[in-house]
Amino acid sequence: MSETKQAQPRLLNRELSWLTFNRRVLQEAQNPEVPLLERIKFLAIFSSNLDEYFKVRVATLRRLVKLKKKTRAKLSEDPAEQLHDLLQEVGRQQQEFGDTFRNQILPGLREEHIHLISEHDLSEEQHQWVQQYFRQNVQDLLSPIILDENLHHLFLRDQSVYLTFLLSQPENRKKHDAERVVAMELPTKRHGSRFVRLPDVGQEHYVMFLDDVIRCCAQELFPKYQKVQVHAIKLSRDAELDIQEEVSGNLLAKIKSSLQKRETGFPARLLYDPAMPKEVLRAVMQKTGIGKEELVEGSRYHNFRDFFGFPDFGLARLQYAPMPPLPQPTLPRTGPMLPAIAQRDHLLHPPYQSFDYVTRLLTEAAKDPQVSGISMTLYRVAGKSEVAKALLKAVKNGKQVTVVVELKARFDEESNMFWAEKLQKAGANVIFGIPDLKVHSKLLLITRAEEGHNQLYAYLSTGNFNEKTSEIYADHGLFTANPEITREVAEVFRYFHDRQDKAGLFQHLLVAPFELREKLVALVDAEIERARRGEDAYIILKLNALQDDRMILKLYEASEAGVRVELLIRGISCLIPELAGQSTNIQQRGMVDRFLEHARVYVFGNGGDEKVYVASSDWMARNLDRRVEVAFPILQPELKAEVRHLLDLQRQDNVKARDWQNNFLGHTAEATEKGRIRSQFDTYAYLKSLAKRSATRKPGAPKS
Repeated sequence: MSETKQAQPRLLNRELSWLTFNRRVLQEAQNPEVPLLERIKFLAIFSSNLDEYFKVRVATLRRLVKLKKKTRAKLSEDPAEQLHDLLQEVGRQQQEFGDTFRNQILPGLREEHIHLISEHDLSEEQHQWVQQYFRQNVQDLLSPIILDENLHHLFLRDQSVYLTFLLSQPENRKKHDAERVVAMELPTKRHGSRFVRLPDVGQEHYVMFLDDVIRCCAQELFPKYQKVQVHAIKLSRDAELDIQEEVSGNLLAKIKSSLQKRETGFPARLLYDPAMPKEVLRAVMQKTGIGKEELVEGSRYHNFRDFFGFPDFGLARLQYAPMPPLPQPTLPRTGPMLPAIAQRDHLLHPPYQSFDYVTRLLTEAAKDPQVSGISMTLYRVAGKSEVAKALLKAVKNGKQVTVVVELKARFDEESNMFWAEKLQKAGANVIFGIPDLKVHSKLLLITRAEEGHNQLYAYLSTGNFNEKTSEIYADHGLFTANPEITREVAEVFRYFHDRQDKAGLFQHLLVAPFELREKLVALVDAEIERARRGEDAYIILKLNALQDDRMILKLYEASEAGVRVELLIRGISCLIPELAGQSTNIQQRGMVDRFLEHARVYVFGNGGDEKVYVASSDWMARNLDRRVEVAFPILQPELKAEVRHLLDLQRQDNVKARDWQNNFLGHTAEATEKGRIRSQFDTYAYLKSLAKRSATRKPGAPKS
């Protein structure tokens, strides 16, 4: 990179930006104000995120590095240089992760009388208990593989922990008998947990890694050997699906085939214990074909994502206080919902408010004899999906059910395929997306016969129709029977059938791949013109990711024209704010807290008559050009004010917000002076007050 570019960078590298986001997650694990067992979960999130990063982003860079030199020269950035930089940053973060676990989490657990012990810490009584537990619950689950001349290839399952054993005989034995290397998969799933709770001793709680239970009893596994050394490895494989998305052909079969290939995909990373003997690592590399470039030094333990299952010991004070989902204040808490939706629009804010309203609406529509059709997009489906079950009931009751299932939703393909096949067999019209596009919009449309015509009802959301993720993903959803909106939702579903260009047909919705980008540019340009006329002009964007070069340059243009731009970005951002002559008027912050910020909101000043859109789309090239996305306007003034109030709480957050570099918690001094504003907690309090007000309002009384 040239000195000029270093002095005045216009865009931040995407890969390093993502790693900066994951460091924010690690900060939550380091924050003493976060309850101790929740800090452990943030370590698990960090680890899980990094696994996916290696499986997708690092694996992609490795493929780019292998391209021919002439082809690589056409890329905007050198993939080898990017790979070097990000692996250095990963190394720093992993060191910080290990220090956090050893120096903060483990001492914190001990202060709470919780002891995560290894085989070296056992008392004689505990040792006997562990041996007995091993014989009864673990030994039969183990399948050792000898790495000798008879083994031509060792296959390591993706994301599974393996234990290696170096077995040594007395020195007077022959060399080929004296040492052997054995590997076995850690049977976490079959065992049911990565952790084993030992009997309490008084008020002291004891727990062990399953790995250490096996280490403790390794000599018992191999009684003929004098010495047994045990170390852990874990392989992450390339998770990108190489799919030819031509119009003809069976996409479902292709996805199934690609999922099978994922299990045997190219290695992206082999984590190994640095204490592992060199001869063991050499044997693993030889039998797996893994090269030095895939080796990443880890620690004694891998797969920290298993800490999602760490025992809670019934200690509620070490966890977040419960925040049970609230009732939505303007919808009926029991009985039919469609009449209420016919009267006015309603907003839903999971996980603060219950996602059950969505499943209730689907169940109601499935049973209603006047409902003739249900259309829905499914991007990530829960394994035990009440949404899918309601759709199956609708099919059984004779409704015309159309479901657009996105089979390319990374890491959720298997669940999506399962429900797609069930719905297809039941008689639903299942559409497997659009060639060359992902269907990322979250739409539900219900057709009901009323007074001689078809009345349309819709639910548009930023979040998936997934009961499980609705408990932790913070989203917005809109229930509406507004014909201006529902007609355009119907047009989106018509596109899935006829595949015809719909440009020019949407007056209210902003729809990709048709005009979302163009209309966003027009909205930004309108603010630029206002600023140039000396009028007040501003843009507020809440996004998961901001990566599209053209949109970033447009925001730079707006900034230098005098438009105030405020960004709330959870994850990746390639925009560099507050840089003289480029982004002087752009402020940017990010936030990580109890819930995952998932909603996208676009606000444009519009000369005092604000335009507020809620969307499924981030500002990334893939969202704007290669996906079916929908941004929908909030039209009712009271609902627009509600969205703005929730957004303003996040803008004012001085507890969990970070500056744009995300290196530290922002505004702690301000929090001390002005009082703490923790937006997620304040959002819950605000929505709770709305629910309480609606519960005490007399039937028929006007709303305040």
